[in-house]
Amino acid sequence: MSDSTSVLDHKGLGATSRRDAWWLSPLLVFLGLVAFGIYSTWAAWQGKFYLDTVHGADYLSPFYSPDVHSLLGINVPFSYAFLILWIPLGFRATCYYYRKSYYRAFFLSPVACAVGEPAGRKYKGESAFPFILQNIHRYFWYLATIVVAFLWYDAIRAFFFTGKNGHLHFGVGLGTLIMLLNVIALTGFSFGCNSLRHLVGGKLDCFSCSATARTRYKLWGGVTILNLRHMEWAWVSLFSVGFTDLYIRLCAMGIWHDVRIIH
Repeated sequence: MSDSTSVLDHKGLGATSRRDAWWLSPLLVFLGLVAFGIYSTWAAWQGKFYLDTVHGADYLSPFYSPDVHSLLGINVPFSYAFLILWIPLGFRATCYYYRKSYYRAFFLSPVACAVGEPAGRKYKGESAFPFILQNIHRYFWYLATIVVAFLWYDAIRAFFFTGKNGHLHFGVGLGTLIMLLNVIALTGFSFGCNSLRHLVGGKLDCFSCSATARTRYKLWGGVTILNLRHMEWAWVSLFSVGFTDLYIRLCAMGIWHDVRIIH
């Protein structure tokens, strides 16, 4: 007991009586977010090979959706991805789960439960700048939902290929399935958000007092089902976004050939 007490009394980074590999989770989070950050920045900076039209396909990278260039017909001196990516970046950066993860992995605040953080640090929570800006998360959810709607359009459009006669033909390619799975993962992440739970079920004192309250309770329950796996949705969707861009990029570059069954 004396040894355990002396460890807990000691202040400083890593001070703990835990004997498990508490450092593994923040390390994996750090490596995962750094890897995705490097790849996504590189992919966004390219400004090319984000649209695969080989053999009639119409595969658009999620990093560049919606296709601002085609929709608005404007030319910009930088990559079109930078007109879009600030929305999903802001949504994920202010997400409740991601906040916990990168606070621990990057800021060591704290690095894990019951583990000491750097000595002398004054805890202010999210009440001071810049972390008080985390409260705009719900507004990023509104914007992110619009982006997800465009991604659903892209996924459905990917089921139709342009034939030699210029007509569209229904078909399924590996890229089609990848884009569909990606938007499903993104929908699971976005619609399991705590902000949506509050939007559909918040500020209610009684869930059964009216038809509207009962409907909102059912919606709240549906969002909660997704929210229970919010961490899993967060990582699966992060991986799927990067992998979908990589697949489309390789196809557009001619490095990989899409496997298709076209009818």
